[in-house]
Amino acid sequence: MGIKDRFGPRARRLRTVARKVFGWRDLRPGQLDAMRHLLDGGDALVVMPTGSGKSAVYQVPALLLDGPTVVVSPLIALQRDQVAGLAEADAGGAVAVNSTQSGGEASLEAVRAGTTEFVFLSPEQLAKPETVERLRAARPSLIAVDEAHCVSAWGHDFRPDYLRLGQVIERLGHPPVVALTATASPAVREEIVAVLGLRNVRQIVRGFDRPNIDLEVRRFVAQEDLRRALVEDAASRSGLGLVYVATRRAAEEYASALREAGRRAEAYHAGMKAAERHRIHEMFRDDELDVVVATSAFGMGIDKPDVRFVLHASPPESPDSYYQEIGRAGRDGEPAAAVLFYRPEDLGLRRFFAGGRADEELLLRVATLVHEHGGTVPAGELRDLLDIGATRLTRAVNLLERANAIEVTGEGDLRPAPGGPAPEAATARAVELDDTRRRIDDSRIDMMRAYAETTGCRRRFLLEYFGEPRERTCEACDTCRAGVAEEPEAEAGGPFEMHARVRHSAWGAGVVMSRESDRITVLFDEVGYKTLSLEAVEREDLLATG
Repeated sequence: MGIKDRFGPRARRLRTVARKVFGWRDLRPGQLDAMRHLLDGGDALVVMPTGSGKSAVYQVPALLLDGPTVVVSPLIALQRDQVAGLAEADAGGAVAVNSTQSGGEASLEAVRAGTTEFVFLSPEQLAKPETVERLRAARPSLIAVDEAHCVSAWGHDFRPDYLRLGQVIERLGHPPVVALTATASPAVREEIVAVLGLRNVRQIVRGFDRPNIDLEVRRFVAQEDLRRALVEDAASRSGLGLVYVATRRAAEEYASALREAGRRAEAYHAGMKAAERHRIHEMFRDDELDVVVATSAFGMGIDKPDVRFVLHASPPESPDSYYQEIGRAGRDGEPAAAVLFYRPEDLGLRRFFAGGRADEELLLRVATLVHEHGGTVPAGELRDLLDIGATRLTRAVNLLERANAIEVTGEGDLRPAPGGPAPEAATARAVELDDTRRRIDDSRIDMMRAYAETTGCRRRFLLEYFGEPRERTCEACDTCRAGVAEEPEAEAGGPFEMHARVRHSAWGAGVVMSRESDRITVLFDEVGYKTLSLEAVEREDLLATG
């Protein structure tokens, strides 16, 4: 960006709003680039580390555009925090429309009447045609999709309802759209753009590195030894901390053990009542706790700058999830710690959670009913006929839509896709697509094992997983401190340099994500991540370039 662009009239207007309304003395280059592009009418995909001010990218230009701003946000707690923050800033008013509070119609009417600038909704709310029509009448000037990696089947938090957002955006007239996330590999970024239907899109990807977070893995054989070590570690640390666990039972047990050790600790998981989860979230925000022991339910949208440590009692299902969870530490830039307490067999539990094939019988029934009907079928009638819930139907429809068998109308109803395959062929293709997703999920678990067991620089491993080259060790992880992490070789160029496109005879097309002296890691479109011996690749001519 040239000097004229950085200090032109639009940049000055953006900086003025940021300063006067939100109290931000300046805007970071990535923020300003995206804001200017949105004011110009384009779409943007913004990938920035947790805590780097992604929300500002839509909040500031929203006040310079004529019309309300629709914010798609997956978590009610996050919506609540954002609404409170905007109210405190006196930024034109904000409301949330979700399943936990009444007055949704009144809130939408306030948006239509122009008395409220921001409206926060979950993707599930936007699956309701009447909600979309009310928003359409309000003529929104900006749409923000938070946690946009949920759009992508490649993403670690994939949510089927996010796949409808591209249609919703078009139904709302496709004003400028900004998709925001902290974790998105190159494959995820490509799918976000495609699924949301972004046009004239500018991708702004800022560095993933969080150098103030110290990385460590501690390996155990016995579960009881791991449990004792984690409790002792968490109880001995000063400052606020998070402990992530795999199950609700583990959350309760670790929280109880930490209370016995004299710490103010509470469990948090999806099995708790909403009021109890809200109480713990408030205690965490108000510094009334030392430790929250949580499943991944305590996650997206946590914006507490002074979390000093994040401990994992077991590995999550992917480096994507791990990076996002440890990114909740040290947002104030001060030193923080991320420690993974690791037993190899715990990854088997993750494989179990990630298991479960698509329901082939349900797919065939849905495809057959829509195909034989021939016209438009209301989704509600199909749910009643099949006696299934909305989530099961959405998953089946998403797969059949990707198999080009079904179309979803702007009102959320279903119809056969013109020239689409017969129900049996559509079902087979949908199952094949789901199998691909499962292989990708399995490959992420393999990469989590590789992170836990690497003798190289852990920071370099994480950064290269996200496609960001790192040409030196970090000296802020356990392997670097122990002197076992070797300095990476200078980029040698040649056919297998980072980001090179390659093809394997069995696994198909892929892109090189990292390269070491004796191996490369390739992200294949159909099977996910694979680490290959360079000697074997060259000896057996396993990869073709281009």
